[in-house]
Amino acid sequence: MKKVEAIIREERLENVKKALEDGGYIAMTVTEVSGRGEQKGLTLPWRVGEYRVDLLPKLKLEIVVQDKEVDAVVQAIVENARTGEIGDGKIFIIPVENAIRVRTGEQGNIAINKVINNNNKEEVKTK
Repeated sequence: MKKVEAIIREERLENVKKALEDGGYIAMTVTEVSGRGEQKGLTLPWRVGEYRVDLLPKLKLEIVVQDKEVDAVVQAIVENARTGEIGDGKIFIIPVENAIRVRTGEQGNIAINKVINNNNKEEVKTK
């Protein structure tokens, strides 16, 4: 298992979310974060001069998937988060030793691969 952690622009979330959902990747965690890259923030004009915004608002997406699904998830994020401008973000791939579904105690891949079908019944997601 791997955790795909992506820092993206706030305005690109809906595009990325839709692309992931279309690919069958529904479960994700989204957190509001602030940060900066090599550009060290942003300088904006203000009525009394320039104003420097040191840390820019971003979103962090976290998605845990099977190893074989990483490339598809990364591709969906890159294609839908990219504007071509500085500040589009970064993606990190992190090994996950185990996952445990709190409600059932299930562990490993089964803990991240169940989905709720239209009849509100759980079924194993096969990709």
